[in-house]
Amino acid sequence: MSTEKIIIFSDLDGTLLDHFTYQSTAANKTLQQLKNAKIPVILNTSKTFAELSVIRRKLHLDTPFIIENGAAIYIPMNTFNKQPVDTVPIENYWVKSFCLPRQQWLKLLSEHTENFSEYYQGFSTLSASKLCQITGLTLEEANRAKQRLYGEPILWLGDEVTKSKFIEYLINLGANVVQGGRFLHVGGHCDKGQALIWLAEQYRENFDNSIVTIALGDGENDASMLEVADIAVQVRSPVHEFPPLYRQFKTTRTQHYGPEGWTEAIQNILSNQLRSDSINSLN
Repeated sequence: MSTEKIIIFSDLDGTLLDHFTYQSTAANKTLQQLKNAKIPVILNTSKTFAELSVIRRKLHLDTPFIIENGAAIYIPMNTFNKQPVDTVPIENYWVKSFCLPRQQWLKLLSEHTENFSEYYQGFSTLSASKLCQITGLTLEEANRAKQRLYGEPILWLGDEVTKSKFIEYLINLGANVVQGGRFLHVGGHCDKGQALIWLAEQYRENFDNSIVTIALGDGENDASMLEVADIAVQVRSPVHEFPPLYRQFKTTRTQHYGPEGWTEAIQNILSNQLRSDSINSLN
């Protein structure tokens, strides 16, 4: 694998971050090894731009990142030699959007889901303090989580049968509905896999060596990127079973949970390369 450009695409909650504490402690050493080896870690998450602005600093990442389940890719302008086609400059990023903005989906929910209104609460109607109670986030973190740009997360309060009917109803109205770790995400027809494919292609166009993609995730909303990556890693969750995947090749499941499992998988896949690059970085 040493002659190829490796790119890692990673979910956050329940994967690189612990499901309960939102900490990455067990993965921090491996993240540093990856940085030393010049292997980019691309966060591919349901989280918002506002959330990732803080999380990326904590994780010491300066790589591109994907927000709100594949809705948009933010590429720091020093990543490539030229601006990728179909992107727009916003602050210090080239931004590629894949779907309509949040207001479209808030309008759809407001005008068409009266028969289901007692069964759910959307982020737009949840107070930051209520969101703290549901997720364990701090007040500042909850406020950043509420700053959605492309979709509306929903806290489902009803039974599974009604949820299935609700999802089918929204799909028939033209929405895309994805189950995350805690919330249903209502938005446009985008997903983490589509974003991975697009960004990997930009790397192929900018580097002479071939590209190998590794994707890690724990939830249903990670399935699309796990299906299209060259190597797929399902990280064990403490709150749900492994979601099913169609692919049967170059797929692994971790023994450990969250960032422990993330580290386990990366070290197993790249141990020789990380070890040699870490030694070289000290010389």
